[in-house]
Amino acid sequence: MNDLLSFVVIGVTTGSVYGLAAMGLVLTYKTSGIFNFAHGAIAAVAAFAYHELHAVHGLPRPVALVIAVVLVPPVIALAMERVTRGLAGATPTTKIVATVGLQLALTMALVAHYGGSGLDFPAFLPTGTVELIGINVGVDQLISAAVAAAGALGFFLFFRTSPMGVKMRAVVDDPALLALSGTSAFAVRTWAWLIGCWFAAVSGVLLAPQLGLDALLLTLLVVQAYGAAAVGLFSSLPLTYAGGLLIGVLAALATRWVSQSEVLSGLPPALPFLVLFAVLLLAGRGRLLEVGEQRSAPPAPPLVSRTSARALAALAVAAAAAVPFLAGTKLPVYSSALVFVLIFSSLHLLVRTSGQVSLAHAALVAVGASTFSHLAVGAGLPWLVAVLLAGAVAVPVGALVAVPAIRLSGLYLALATFGLGLLLEKVVYGSTWMFGATGTLPATRPALFAGDTAFFYVLLAAAVAGSLLVALIGRSRLGRLLRAMADSPTTLSTLGLGVNVTRVTVFAISAFIAGVAGALYASQGQSATSVPFTSYASLTWLAVLVLCTGLRSAAPVAAAVGLVVLPAYTTNETVVTWQPVLFGLGALAVAMREARAAARRSGRPATDADPAASRAAERLGSEGPAAQRLRVAAARSARLAGPGPARVRLGAGLARGASR
Repeated sequence: MNDLLSFVVIGVTTGSVYGLAAMGLVLTYKTSGIFNFAHGAIAAVAAFAYHELHAVHGLPRPVALVIAVVLVPPVIALAMERVTRGLAGATPTTKIVATVGLQLALTMALVAHYGGSGLDFPAFLPTGTVELIGINVGVDQLISAAVAAAGALGFFLFFRTSPMGVKMRAVVDDPALLALSGTSAFAVRTWAWLIGCWFAAVSGVLLAPQLGLDALLLTLLVVQAYGAAAVGLFSSLPLTYAGGLLIGVLAALATRWVSQSEVLSGLPPALPFLVLFAVLLLAGRGRLLEVGEQRSAPPAPPLVSRTSARALAALAVAAAAAVPFLAGTKLPVYSSALVFVLIFSSLHLLVRTSGQVSLAHAALVAVGASTFSHLAVGAGLPWLVAVLLAGAVAVPVGALVAVPAIRLSGLYLALATFGLGLLLEKVVYGSTWMFGATGTLPATRPALFAGDTAFFYVLLAAAVAGSLLVALIGRSRLGRLLRAMADSPTTLSTLGLGVNVTRVTVFAISAFIAGVAGALYASQGQSATSVPFTSYASLTWLAVLVLCTGLRSAAPVAAAVGLVVLPAYTTNETVVTWQPVLFGLGALAVAMREARAAARRSGRPATDADPAASRAAERLGSEGPAAQRLRVAAARSARLAGPGPARVRLGAGLARGASR
């Protein structure tokens, strides 16, 4: 019994921190309409800042802690507010790409500077133990849980009773109505981002002593706050904190129960994502409404014309045919690039043609790679049959990824696919179904094309065939349906066309191409390993593809060259190390550019203006002078009203003014 209680205590400690981080995540989402995928990266930045200040530069612990937790978050918050202002009214895909790019840039910058291996975190809390309900509990655990609980309670009271909390709730309810009261919605959002970044920083510093300074691990563990936010349906702050406690306790108990099972050893860290995936699937469609203004803006103009894109693609094929005579010892690099042309083609069809955001694409490629090894080596099937069957096996997995797409879209689809990809990585990759305990399986090449040069042309033929297939789909009736679905799925449904069938179809086709690419990847390296197919690989691939989307059909080729070929010719190790950071910043810049272009085409205000204030001004401009004075005076008086729902008080003030 005492053993069980000790796991519960551990779960409550970590769950409190998850709940605190999730509350900050939900707050910024509710007030800005931007779900911050970089929330975990902000936590990691704070933890590394404390390490840098105290362990490297020798500052006293209290001073380093104050700088890392109190002074660093406002700088990040101001930058985040500026980013979200530029994304106001952008499409859900653009918002997701922007924050995913920011997460990639921050996390990979920490990895590039401090290395991929974990560092010791300088403890700042007492390490003694006290007896509580018959078990020994660490003082640091009690302090962590108390700090997280106090922060959650204090913020809840602040959100419900303080004037700024009332304004934050008013931003959530109706920012235009808040603007009528003379309060800037952007000022309120800045405070919301400040509180959210503070919560993330505190979470990172509290978790780091338990985990060590590992940027990837720390980022993903704070990302477990996604599951807590899902329990609160991305809206309720008390339920969000309770969700953090629930996930922490369940994960701790799962660690105890599955400790003897190799198959289920990855379940505890994946449990939050299982909760996330389950909530997103089971929650009613009407209970998962995206916050913020959503627009279906026309796509940004491409950088090249359709004719130029085709010419670039043809030139790339011609140049590729001559590669074996020019590349020398770097021929395997170009062979890998051809595989990535297939990977990016499948992702391009899914993300850019149909507008469906998937953050689990690396898992689909991993399924193809492991299946090929089992079929070609384990079962002894002919090479081509094993490749095609590997693609076919990936189709049901792609359909599984498509299940959330039937009920969800935009942000919630991205979260569901990200959770599913992490679940597969943590639980299924190590099973005998895929890569096994060693994480590596043997793979073969066809006997007639076993040499590097001969196999290069096999990969070239596969890349050309895959690219032509994607191009033909784009020009077919299915392609027109996919583009219409990306523009407005509701309109497509009202015309009597099957949106759900279309979604499942595009996921299945994309999964087949990705599975074939995984088989070819394993065959090229003559081994199938899980190392290249992490969840962060999915984020990197998305960022690289977004950088090249202005090149139309040549985008997959350009993305493959940028990801695989160029680093092979870069002798400067610093450039190679910081390459993912450049990809993340580039994706953020492209997303901001697309948001500005969409704003210009749709006639919305410039990004440095307050959209809510502009809508309020338009509303005032359509009324007479007397009505304007009454409405403004009533809205201003609403700020002096007593406690209660913010929108109700503002609305009541307007009603009283209008009645007079």
